[in-house]
Amino acid sequence: MTTAMTMTSNNLSTQLRQIGLCAVPAQLDDFIAHATKGRWSAHQILEQVVKTEASERSRRSLQRRLRMSGIKTFKPIADFDWSWPTKIERDIVERALTLDFLSEARNLVLAGPNGLGKTMIAKNICHAAVLAGHSVLFRSAPVLLEDLHRQSPEGRRRKLRTYANVDLLCIDEVGYLSFDDKAADLLYEVVNRRYERKPVILTTNRPFKEWNEVFPNATCIITLLDRLLHHADVTAVEGNSYRVRESELETAARRRKK
Repeated sequence: MTTAMTMTSNNLSTQLRQIGLCAVPAQLDDFIAHATKGRWSAHQILEQVVKTEASERSRRSLQRRLRMSGIKTFKPIADFDWSWPTKIERDIVERALTLDFLSEARNLVLAGPNGLGKTMIAKNICHAAVLAGHSVLFRSAPVLLEDLHRQSPEGRRRKLRTYANVDLLCIDEVGYLSFDDKAADLLYEVVNRRYERKPVILTTNRPFKEWNEVFPNATCIITLLDRLLHHADVTAVEGNSYRVRESELETAARRRKK
C-alpha cells in the first residue's frame, strides 16, 4: 500500500470513529480488501458494516456488564457436585438458571452452612443473567452495606436507586458478620425498593430465626424478612463443607507423592 493510500485509509478510519463506529475502523484495510475481492455491492457493504459494528457493540456491552456486575471468578455449575450436600433442592436451582424468576420478580434465598456452594450457585445464575443481556450486581452483604453506610445523604440516595433498579441484585454472605441496627435499616431499604419489582438472590449461613443476632437491636428484621420471603423460593443446603473435603483430598494426594 502506498503512502498516499495509507494516509487516505487513516483519515477514513478517523472519520468513521468520529461518527461512532469502532469495529470497522480497527480493521479497515482488511474490510476494504474483502469487499474488493468479493465485489460487494453497496448494499452488501452497508450490511457488513452494520453486522460488524453490532457484533462489536454486543461484545463490549457484555464485557462492560460483566465488569460492573462484580461476579469475578467462579466455578461453572457443571463442576458442582450435586451428590455432596446431604440436602439440596436441585430443581429450584436449575429452574433459577433458566432465569424465569426475573420476569416474575421472585426472590431466591440459599441458606445453609459455609462451604457448600451457595456462592458458586449464585454466581452462575448471575452470570447467566448477564449473558442474557440483563444488568446484574453481585455484592457481599458487608461490601453493600459499607458502600451505603459511608455515603453522604445524596450519595446514599443515588446508590439506593442503583441497587433498586438493576435487573438482578445478589446479596451474598448475610450472617457471616454481625452488623448494627443501621445496617439492618439499609438492607431493608434495598429489599423494600425492589419488592415486587425486581428479584433478589440472597445467600446466608444463618437461619432466619437467628437474624436478630446478625442485626442486634434492629427493629425492622420481621418486616425485612416479610418483604424478602413473600415472593421467594427458599432452598436449604445442608451437609459438610466441600472446601474442607477438597483440602483433605489435596493433603492426602501430597502425602501419597512423598
